[in-house]
Amino acid sequence: MSNQTTPDALFEIKNSFFIGNYQNCINEAQKTKFNNPAHQLEKDIFMYRAYIAQHKYGVVINDIMPSSQQELQCIQLLASYMSGDADKKKSVVDKLEKKLQSINPEDKFLPLVGGLVYYLEENYDAVLRLLHKSDNLECCALAIQTYLKINRVDLAIKELNSMKEIDEDCTLTQLCQAWVYLTKNGEKVQDAYYIFQELSDKYSSSPMLLNGQAAALIALGKYDEAEPLLQEALDKDSNCPETLINMIVLTQHIGKNTEVSVRYLNQLKDSHALHPYIKDYKTKEQEFDRLVKAYAPA
Repeated sequence: MSNQTTPDALFEIKNSFFIGNYQNCINEAQKTKFNNPAHQLEKDIFMYRAYIAQHKYGVVINDIMPSSQQELQCIQLLASYMSGDADKKKSVVDKLEKKLQSINPEDKFLPLVGGLVYYLEENYDAVLRLLHKSDNLECCALAIQTYLKINRVDLAIKELNSMKEIDEDCTLTQLCQAWVYLTKNGEKVQDAYYIFQELSDKYSSSPMLLNGQAAALIALGKYDEAEPLLQEALDKDSNCPETLINMIVLTQHIGKNTEVSVRYLNQLKDSHALHPYIKDYKTKEQEFDRLVKAYAPA
């Protein structure tokens, strides 16, 4: 059961962000004003994070001033990290680590931003150390994502149970349950599909939810059912990396011309060169080339 006893004034804004409907999150935030300063700050945080999710880093970097609240300055650092080269990223990590050295135990937001940056840095131990024992649902969700990344499904399930105790009905908790179910076989994968579908029906479809449904269907071997969902996701965002990756996988399963999957792969390389999928792909390409040379006739 949910522990929420009062309506959340920011429900529409936060929920839109959680399901990946970033433009609606921005639209709702821009037309909503709160007299409560805490609500106003939280609204701005989600709005700027939605801009970051849309890769509109300049909006965030230029909007947030040195005089802005510390939470917003953390968001600005996240935008700087996402938009920067290797040197810029290292500078942002250094700044965040200095902030983390003197973190207020009551601060629930800085650990989340720090955890996101560590996750992008692929420093998963640092993510988990930072988020240890946090009762912030977003921190719990990031911890689950990290556990799944390092193949510790058992610990992801334990964290999910903690989320359920805090708020079982929260959209974020439902999403985490679907992520965990996707790591299972058979019936649980089907349950993951139903969760994504129910969230789409209840709120609105988004590339995130459509990809979740498609990933479940691909895992179940229902390729023909997955294709229209991914096509709809492409129509909503033609450059979403998760959609492009799922399209690469799907086109190979359904036997489409190799040129089709290569086209999606080239688009992914062009637009998301630093995506983990592309970095891993390039590593495998280099290893393959090395093996070809090693076994080539003298």
